[in-house]
Amino acid sequence: MPGTVGEPVTISVAELVGMLSLAADLGLGQPMEHLARSCLIATRFAGRIGLSDDDIATTYSLALLAWVGCTADSHETSARFGDDIALRAGVYDVEIGSPPMLGYLVRRAGSHGSVLHRARVAGGLIATMGRVVQDSLVAHCQVTGQLATRLGMSERLCRCIGQTFTRWDGRGSPTGVRGTEIDVATRIVRLADVVEVHHRTGGVDAALDVTRRRRGSTLDPDIVDAFVRHGRDLLDGLPAESSWSELLAADPAPRPLSGTSLDAGLEAVADFVDLKSPYFAGRSRGVADLAAAAARRTGMPPGEVVVVRRAGLLHGLGRSGVPNTIWDKPGPLTDVERERVELHSYYTDRMLRRVPALGHAAAVAAMAHERLDGSGYHRGLTATSIPSTARLLGAAGSYHAMIEVRPHRAALTPPAAAAALRGEAAAGRLDPAAVEAVLGSAGHHTRRPSAGPRGLTAREMQVLELLARAATTRRIGEELGISPKTAGNHIERIYSKIGTSTRAGAALFAMQHGLLATLEPLDG
Repeated sequence: MPGTVGEPVTISVAELVGMLSLAADLGLGQPMEHLARSCLIATRFAGRIGLSDDDIATTYSLALLAWVGCTADSHETSARFGDDIALRAGVYDVEIGSPPMLGYLVRRAGSHGSVLHRARVAGGLIATMGRVVQDSLVAHCQVTGQLATRLGMSERLCRCIGQTFTRWDGRGSPTGVRGTEIDVATRIVRLADVVEVHHRTGGVDAALDVTRRRRGSTLDPDIVDAFVRHGRDLLDGLPAESSWSELLAADPAPRPLSGTSLDAGLEAVADFVDLKSPYFAGRSRGVADLAAAAARRTGMPPGEVVVVRRAGLLHGLGRSGVPNTIWDKPGPLTDVERERVELHSYYTDRMLRRVPALGHAAAVAAMAHERLDGSGYHRGLTATSIPSTARLLGAAGSYHAMIEVRPHRAALTPPAAAAALRGEAAAGRLDPAAVEAVLGSAGHHTRRPSAGPRGLTAREMQVLELLARAATTRRIGEELGISPKTAGNHIERIYSKIGTSTRAGAALFAMQHGLLATLEPLDG
């Protein structure tokens, strides 16, 4: 994990949008990096056929952004068609706006409900020629356009997003937009999205064949003809495994985000992630702000508070990989459904690992659902492996969930939530100190904090944290503004109080009692 906690973090807009594209991949029923590979295909193809620099830059950004709104209507889609992820996966075998697509939707209609429900939904689709699906496509474009605006994307790109579901023959959405009225970047991205799926599942010949079959209907005939000429070389040149590093290297106009601009970008991601279900509306920001307030309340340095808040904004990124038939289920989950819910933390971890600069915040985000007794997920970590930052995020997430409405229960009142959260601490699942910090930040009266474990003073706990992270006596003195001799005296008293005589023993004690903000060693 790079750097130290609090060190300035810079990522590119492409990395930020790329994270969302990974979430969109799962929501589309595709493996992660589907959109990354589509972006490489589209961008390289645009360069191969001699488009302008602006065309190439627009194509690159559009390929990453165009589909990230796919989960925005998951709640409504699930109510009509059952598993929203499975529905979207099957769409790649039919053309949008075609009779086969309407037939596909009718067959999927009400698939999770009774016979009467199936008939009602299917009848409505046939009677309106899939009008509700058209409305869904409009919603997709609107929310993606809003995200693009928040990220400072160009007006041209925002117009392209509004054309995401157009067809060359004018039978797409918006109806009547056809031919060269559709931006060339949109036409290329539409082709690349379909090509990537069919190339991955059937090889080069399958990819070329699907473009020929859709020539003149969904796809621009000239674009198809050019791709047939160049496609084999382009597809043979794709990375065999991960496309992530090639994706970032292909960015025609890198734009960095750091400080407040990075936080604003992460807030946009958090808001977008929460669209997955109406039950999550505002959750990521709420958890992030509560966890950050609790971190400040415990006296964490400003850099660690920033890490905690960013982790809160990111901790729900993997929700897109779980269908809304589970998230929105009004009754108890089965064991299999519960296992799928727990996978979302794993997905979050895998997505965030692709952005090393977010290392500390990413690591904390991936531990949001871990519990001190090992009963959490996705790794089943225990107390010694969960730093104080993650303990605070876990307590904040639990409290926020308790006061939120869920499909199977009403929201708890704040007093009831406070009692339940303290019950989790008493049962050994949540850190008592983290719980009190969260409750105090949420406006509850808190219990008087106890002294540090084994009677450690506040200063001794600061020294212990640095010692556990392999800081030398001199480094401890520099960090805390004390002399090396004074630092050494503190270390001797700490060893005496906790019953050890080694740094390793002190580190184990600190981890067990949640006294570390991070488990990373200090540099130097």
